[in-house]
Amino acid sequence: MTATAPAPSTARDRAAALLPRLALVLAALLATLFTAAAPATAHAALTASDPKDGAVVATAPAQVTLSFSEQVAMGDDSIRVLDPQGKRVDTGELRDMCSGSTVRYGTALHSGLPDGTYTVAWQAVSADSHPISGAFTFSVGAPSATSVTLPDRQAGGGPVGVAYGIARYAAYAGFTVLVGGCVFVLACWRRGSAQRPLQKLVLRSWVTLTAATLVMLVLRNPYTGSGEFADAFDLGGLKAVLETKTGAALVSRLLLLGAAALFIAVLFGAYARRQTGTHGATGADGAKGTDRDGGTDGGDGAAEKDTADLFFGLCLGGGVVAAGVAATWALAEHASTGIQPGIAMPVDILHLLAAAAWLGGLAALLVALHTVPGIERDAVRRFSRLAFATVLVLTVTGVYQSWRQLGSWSALTGTAYGRLLLLKVGLVAALVGIAYVSRGWTARLAEEPAGEPTEAGRASGVSRETSKAVAEQPADPGAPAKTAEAAEDPRRAVQLARQRAAVQNARARQARDADPNRAGLRRSVLAEAGVAVVLLAVTTLLTSTEPGRAAAQETGRGAGAATAVPDRAVKITLPFDTGGSHGKGSARLQLDPGRVGANTLHLWVESPDGAPLDIPEIKVAFTLPAKDIGPLPLVPERAAAGHWSASGVQLPLAGDWRIDVTVRTSEIDQTTVQKTVKIG
Repeated sequence: MTATAPAPSTARDRAAALLPRLALVLAALLATLFTAAAPATAHAALTASDPKDGAVVATAPAQVTLSFSEQVAMGDDSIRVLDPQGKRVDTGELRDMCSGSTVRYGTALHSGLPDGTYTVAWQAVSADSHPISGAFTFSVGAPSATSVTLPDRQAGGGPVGVAYGIARYAAYAGFTVLVGGCVFVLACWRRGSAQRPLQKLVLRSWVTLTAATLVMLVLRNPYTGSGEFADAFDLGGLKAVLETKTGAALVSRLLLLGAAALFIAVLFGAYARRQTGTHGATGADGAKGTDRDGGTDGGDGAAEKDTADLFFGLCLGGGVVAAGVAATWALAEHASTGIQPGIAMPVDILHLLAAAAWLGGLAALLVALHTVPGIERDAVRRFSRLAFATVLVLTVTGVYQSWRQLGSWSALTGTAYGRLLLLKVGLVAALVGIAYVSRGWTARLAEEPAGEPTEAGRASGVSRETSKAVAEQPADPGAPAKTAEAAEDPRRAVQLARQRAAVQNARARQARDADPNRAGLRRSVLAEAGVAVVLLAVTTLLTSTEPGRAAAQETGRGAGAATAVPDRAVKITLPFDTGGSHGKGSARLQLDPGRVGANTLHLWVESPDGAPLDIPEIKVAFTLPAKDIGPLPLVPERAAAGHWSASGVQLPLAGDWRIDVTVRTSEIDQTTVQKTVKIG
């Protein structure tokens, strides 16, 4: 039996084979990191409620209403009101009270509710598809103990939120590589349509995008609802999702991906055959090919016209499908809400397509450089020009989107969205810097004499220089014996053919790696791809973060309610004079801890010489004029001579509260003194 030598293998070959796997591992780790860090930040905000959070009302309200900063989607079970025992006291019917720019929803309460503390839990989906939720309490008559525990899980969090976030990242990555790979083939290297590595890259990206979209559609109901994986199989919930804007966008994406599958079949089928067929269709540089007999196909005008028509159809059809898939994001997320949505959505589509052409084309170039020895230098130069054009589009559209989402310079550093945007800009700058280095390697390649592919290497993409280097390798001395053995055993023939192909490919790689310019270009493109993976992860996280303009507005609303004495007892002294005998003195008030919620009040009344002054009656009232709250009356209990106290004093909101102290020193002598303090 004749022994056969294994195909030569080098450390560089093994490293090149590991590159795609390492890239996938890095992408998965980044997806887990960014999606597990926190659930999607709310993009719509609760701006007001009636009753207010922590309010104490004299009688039970007829309904509970919630107001939001932008349009939200709510269902009959979106607002739940629970009594101190945890029993629902709302009717379960949602009231749409929206009018003009006011976004308000409510639910009616059962009549005859007893005194106590009630809990309001709500959940909604903001207009940009992200779930939001919250809870607060109010009291009727007086606060009481409650068995209801406020939920600590945010909407869109938990394991379902992590899985949904990973699917979002995979969808963006799949779209980027799918569009970029096809653009690279059609715009930079048409012969690449016949290369198996590029075909596998595009096909796998299509599978990734399709699978991720299906996962998002199935998980949408639990993601915006209960957070339980079991609800993914709730057909009623799935039907409700399909009736939403996000559900319609996901279904539309799946339909467009069906059209994309047909596009891929034609690109890597009929079009690829025309590029490598017997009549040698026009190459990537537009030059005419040669047939297998060595004659030119210049006389075959019909074949050229058919190829040109097919190329035009692929460009037009592929562009429409790619724009449609990009629109499924623009119509359902940030661009569809806020200011100027009519301009923002087309700009977002352009931004997505430019990013996909650049980053996805970069992935295709990396695969071609590492797996196809004979990729033409012209293809690399064309991609360099394409990348420059896409960066210009990204700059213009990115500046507009940044202005629209931030609204102010302070939001650039004062909000999570702005800080992520700065990180993204830094990564883009790094990517452009590495691309500049790649252009240098490309220029060096352009200075070398270009080698046309040989006829034998046309289908495999091996250039004339590489074919010559392979041909100059020493022949196998045992080849005649192996050929005779193969003639007797068909299986042996197949095995030998595979081994010869492996040896030939290894020798071709050796010849390719001997070119320092190509090796330098591969290293710089690999560095670009690594930065691009991180950039894609940051971009995905940015789409699920509250825009800086909205966050800055919420910060501004809270700034007016800032306290000058946070978590520190409020102490004031109020001189008084009722006008009667022993009518002069001072009331010394202490409110601890002096913040929103429950407080303890102590009140001491003293005569002008500092001695305790025991008076018949003293009353206190709290008023928040800015929110039209109050007066909230309070009659403290006498603790000792000249000392009164009260516990559980509820102040529902932060702001400038006016404290009125009414002092009665006799049957007819009475006065009210007041002072404004800041409560946080």
